[in-house]
Amino acid sequence: MNGMRKALLVTAVTVCALAGGTVGPAAAVTDPLLPHPGPDGLVWVEEHSGDGGVASGGAWDRLPTVLTVACEGGGDVQVTMQSQGTEVAAFSVACPAGAAGTGSVAMEAGVVRPGSFTISVDASSQNVRWSLTVTQPE
Repeated sequence: MNGMRKALLVTAVTVCALAGGTVGPAAAVTDPLLPHPGPDGLVWVEEHSGDGGVASGGAWDRLPTVLTVACEGGGDVQVTMQSQGTEVAAFSVACPAGAAGTGSVAMEAGVVRPGSFTISVDASSQNVRWSLTVTQPE
């Protein structure tokens, strides 16, 4: 399963790149908004600025799912998660200038259906940088 999670991370990075995203500068590697989620992680978007999102697969319906978003730069982000065409989470995160704001939603097992899911991030400004993780803790 570790290989599958690595493939999902590559998929997430590819989706961001196709949506006009860029891989963060070298400084972002040493100071990420959110750390790598470890073995429970399905998706990690290390850094993106402005609007964006991710599409992925590999979710399990037998495990809880946690979506976490961190951002900074002034303004806010609106986050929406869909699983198999059904909205399962929607929240906003304030993104202070010079500091990170964080928002998270924990969903019980079964809320996220097996297979693919999408997450949309609508930033109030192109100057807002954000990061997200999706985990399924065992």
